[in-house]
This record gives sequence, C-alpha cells and structure tokens, in this order.
Amino acid sequence: MKARIKRFDKSLPLPRYSTAGSAGLDCYVRETTTIAPNQTAFIPLNIAVQPPKNHFVLLAARSSLPKRGLFLANGVGIADEDYCGDQDEYKALVYNYTGHPVTVEKGDRVVQMIFKPYERVEWEEVEKLQEKNRGGFGSTGA
Repeated sequence: MKARIKRFDKSLPLPRYSTAGSAGLDCYVRETTTIAPNQTAFIPLNIAVQPPKNHFVLLAARSSLPKRGLFLANGVGIADEDYCGDQDEYKALVYNYTGHPVTVEKGDRVVQMIFKPYERVEWEEVEKLQEKNRGGFGSTGA
C-alpha cells in the first residue's frame, strides 16, 4: 500500500515502524511543547498525509505516553481520508494529568499511526432487531 505524505520539518524522519512486527508507525513531534498541569495541548506531528482511497489513519498513544504523565485527550485520533490538504498537519491532543508541567521535546515519539480500511454503511431502519437481548455492560462476566 502506498500513501502520500508531506513533512513540515525535513530535519525530522518520516514516521516509521520500530520493529518488523510493529502495526503502527511512530510519529515525531515537530516542536517542543510544554503542557501545563491538568491542561490539554496540541502537539504537532510534522506530517500531512493522504491515505489510500477508502482508508483512514488511526492515531493511537504509544505505550510510553502515560509514563510522561500524558494521555490522548480524545482516546484515539481519526484522520479521515479527505483530511489531506497541504496545511492539514496531524496533531496529537494530549492531557497532562499530573500536578506539574510536562515537556515533550522536538523529535520525541508520542503517538503511532495505523492505516485502516473502512466501508460506508447504508441504514436499514427496522422496528425490531432480534428477539434475544444480551443484557447490559459486563453481561458476559467480569
């Protein structure tokens, strides 16, 4: 699969897989950013991407992000196929859950990107789905 990519700062590497078995490509921070305690901030990721047709990009936290006292404020990021303009730089929205400022340095890796195919759904509205109900949250056990 091929995807088009634009880097804003060419001194930083393109996103890359860390190992042969990695599902996600690590993204590099374009500029040093300090996040105040209990605040959110956008961290620029130095890239604009045009995914292949019928694909989107999922931005997920690297497992080391919580060690810094940060998590993705929106859980995961979704970059739609048509979010691909020259100035549509990917950014990570992070939340600092600590009591002190957290600084992310230029060149650090905080998120990974995963390309995913998607299909559009057409609704078929019904009055009833099926006879059997499963129950609520946790209905299959702990």
